[in-house]
Amino acid sequence: MASSVSIGMAKKEEAPAIMALLESCELPQGGLSDHLATTLVARYSGNVVGCAALELYGEKALLRSVAVEESMRGQGLGRRLTASAMNLAKQHGVAEIYLLTQTASSFFSRFGFKSIPRSDVPYSVQNSVEFTKACPVTALVMKVDL
Repeated sequence: MASSVSIGMAKKEEAPAIMALLESCELPQGGLSDHLATTLVARYSGNVVGCAALELYGEKALLRSVAVEESMRGQGLGRRLTASAMNLAKQHGVAEIYLLTQTASSFFSRFGFKSIPRSDVPYSVQNSVEFTKACPVTALVMKVDL
C-alpha cells in the first residue's frame, strides 16, 4: 500500500485535511498555515494521509508537523516524509534543521538529529510560533547539519 502513496507539495485546498491530521495525531497546528508553501503531503487515493512541514529561516529551518494517519503507520511513510523534507531543505540552501519533539526522538535520531540545549537554537528559529506558543517548553530540541 505504501508504494501507491505519492509525496508532493501541499495544495492550499488541502490545508483543512492537514490540520485535521495534526489534530488527530495531537500535534500543534499553530503557525503552520504560514508555511504551506514548504509543506509536503502524502496522498493515497487522493486523500492526505501524511505530512511534514519546513519553516525556512535563511540557512536554518524548523522541521515540524511530521504526521502519518494511524491506519497508514508502520509502512515507512514517516521515513519517506522526513527524508523528502530534508531534501526540500537542501534545495532551499538550508544548512541546519531543528525540531521539537515530545515522543519521537528515537525516530528522528535515525536521520542524524541530535538533542541540543534550547539555548543553542538560533533566535530566528526560537522566535517561531512552534517554539514560542505551540510546543511546550518541556519538548526536546534536536538538530541535524545538512
